[in-house]
Amino acid sequence: MKPLPMVPISEAELREKEAKYCSHGDTVHYSPVPKFFQGCEGSFLYDREDKPYLDLQMWYSAVNFGYRNKAIVDALKAQLDRLPQLACQYLHEEKVLLSEKLAKESLRAFGLEGRIQYNVGGAQAIEDSMKLVRNATGKSLFMAFTGGYHGRTLGASEITSSYRYRRRFGHFSSRAHFVPYPYCYRCPYGKKLDTCDYYCVNQVERLFETEYNSFWDAKVSESEFVAFYVEPVQATGGYIIPPPEYLSRLQKILNERKILFVDDEIQMGFFRTGKFWAIENFGVKPNIVVFGKAMTNGLNPISGLWAEEALISPAKFPPGSTHSTFASNTLGTTAALATLNWIEQQQYETKVAESGAYFLERLEALKKRHVTIGDVSGLGLALRIEVTKPDRFTPDKELTDRIFEAGLAGGLPSSRGPMGLVLDIGGHYKNVFTLAPSLDITKSEIDLGIELLEYLFTTCAKV
Repeated sequence: MKPLPMVPISEAELREKEAKYCSHGDTVHYSPVPKFFQGCEGSFLYDREDKPYLDLQMWYSAVNFGYRNKAIVDALKAQLDRLPQLACQYLHEEKVLLSEKLAKESLRAFGLEGRIQYNVGGAQAIEDSMKLVRNATGKSLFMAFTGGYHGRTLGASEITSSYRYRRRFGHFSSRAHFVPYPYCYRCPYGKKLDTCDYYCVNQVERLFETEYNSFWDAKVSESEFVAFYVEPVQATGGYIIPPPEYLSRLQKILNERKILFVDDEIQMGFFRTGKFWAIENFGVKPNIVVFGKAMTNGLNPISGLWAEEALISPAKFPPGSTHSTFASNTLGTTAALATLNWIEQQQYETKVAESGAYFLERLEALKKRHVTIGDVSGLGLALRIEVTKPDRFTPDKELTDRIFEAGLAGGLPSSRGPMGLVLDIGGHYKNVFTLAPSLDITKSEIDLGIELLEYLFTTCAKV
């Protein structure tokens, strides 16, 4: 039977239907007039009139390897013809081979044997990690960072520092203890890195000095808190890069107190920062690594975690310890395996370092020309622009929003003709553009991005 032909429908009609039938509970309506797109290729999205938009956020870093990457798309199409559906209680080849690759990457990076557990989204994989920790320790109190984001399920929201994600839904268990993140541009302690001797890490260590700080019982050498959830580069919090020795010093404290180190790589994994795992930039060996997003280049919902053998062995974490109907689905594991095969054929460690350095150099020059840019920095192709008042420090959320909306409206003048710019806003004060371009972005596309940002900072600052 031939499929029925698509009946053209106007955008006005679609907006009427969306207003009536779609929940506004997701993030679509953060924008006053949500944007429709209907095409994509490489670093570009296309609207319903086929007008191009350079995408510098690539679906929150889910599409690291470019829209419609042919090698990954073709593998997914082939799986649709071969084995598109299979209950996750059975095995299929792609799941096993994918697990092998991920486990071997972790062995290479950390020198530790471990296993892989799958789920359907980043927050769900975070929930699985919480189960692993609770199962291994018998306790459920965690530590995390201010500005950290680990998801919006009930459990994950307890270790996400934003109260607004919990306010209407109550508590799943106990809220994490939040430690100030090492945000050197806005140091919460008013210190400077060159003279502070990592004051922020020392403050974490002080929590365990006496039992009356409520963290530690020296008589039995036992901590009340059993895991620390860490983003190696804080993602939604504004692509903040910790100072070089921070995470290794933190891990030393955690190891001394028998507190597990859980590494959230959901946004930063798969070479976003120039390393397979972002934590590799800091010489730290986590006990658990949680990942998702770019794992399938955005083609199918799947996420997962790696955990060291002591936490996830069949004896410790037996069959049925956790389950999701679509956890290791055949399409997701196939897309993920194709993504890892694609990665192996590239030279991303070199390519991301070179592209990231060039992009950051162009951003630093942009900052010099605009007093409303307070800070730029980057690690690989995880880059940030902090938008401020002309004093280069006071956050300017209003200007940030104007630039975002103007880019999304499209039609910006450029050397390539009318163009839109897709950005993402993050940061503790919602004044940071978090840039996560395709890892295959070209120099000419970087130059185009700078050209569009130049125009937006110039024109929007005058409003």
